[in-house]
Amino acid sequence: MNKTCENVKLVLAPLADFTDAPFRKMCFDFGADMAYTEMVSAAALAHGHAATRILLESLPGEGPLGCQIFGANPSDVANAAKIVSLPQFCEINLNAGCPMDKVTRSGAGAKLAESPEKVYELLVAIKENTSLPITLKTRLGPNPHKTTVFELVDAAYRAGCSGVTVHARWTSQLHGGDTHLDLLAEAVRRSPIPVTGNGSIRTRNDLQAMLATGIDAVMIGRAAIAEPEIFSLLRGKRKEPPSMERARRLFTSHMGYLIDFHAKLVAHLTGCRIPELNQFVALKARTHLSRYFAGTPGAAAIRASFNTAKTIADILAILDSL
Repeated sequence: MNKTCENVKLVLAPLADFTDAPFRKMCFDFGADMAYTEMVSAAALAHGHAATRILLESLPGEGPLGCQIFGANPSDVANAAKIVSLPQFCEINLNAGCPMDKVTRSGAGAKLAESPEKVYELLVAIKENTSLPITLKTRLGPNPHKTTVFELVDAAYRAGCSGVTVHARWTSQLHGGDTHLDLLAEAVRRSPIPVTGNGSIRTRNDLQAMLATGIDAVMIGRAAIAEPEIFSLLRGKRKEPPSMERARRLFTSHMGYLIDFHAKLVAHLTGCRIPELNQFVALKARTHLSRYFAGTPGAAAIRASFNTAKTIADILAILDSL
């Protein structure tokens, strides 16, 4: 079947500090077909870092849900694979595309895009220690002078991956600049396994251009942070203009999921240090939920007011004043 905006699989990308269970639930509510956890450190998980297990927790109504891990040590990713082979996950994904220094300096993330054989070794270590499907997320390569995506796709295939996600930029571009759909199309043409496309999908025109490459699915990342409705918008739902009513509705819904998630963490992760509820919600109000007010009158002042909120009561008072 030819992929169209209406029938293509739309996936929420793993985004550090954003794609926790409450936000994933928001995106599922608006039509995301699949989502991933935030990046989970294989080393931290394998060595029993209690706080890292929080990243594996989900909420009822989520799914399908994949777990993305990052690491450069085969024994770490192997041990992590044993831990994350849990009922709520439909696959394990290895990150070979994150360009951030805190990830690449350990040899993980986009650093791996320089070495397809290293990627193969890591994928095999995961494959041998889980019954879940495994996938790879990567980039075109380190820079325009070194495109490795074709070798990376081949490594994923040889390791037994069920699919690969390609961010259509080089590592040197970080998250900016043009996406290179010609190279993505060539990767799709050469790949014997399904390819998911990723990179700057914000409108139906963007989506249609990526669909022309022949990809099997599309991953949405940063565009969803302030607009979780993007999944339904890409399928043709009319865009709601920025308004206080929309922002308050999204904020309130998201906050409700945060409260539910906190209760689950407290009940299920007795060995972890869980922040107190007011602190838990106030932090997310400042760093994420306040973004829903983008484009509304006085948005900067509204976001500044949430920066001073310390309790749920403070947050509710701000919402009531708008």
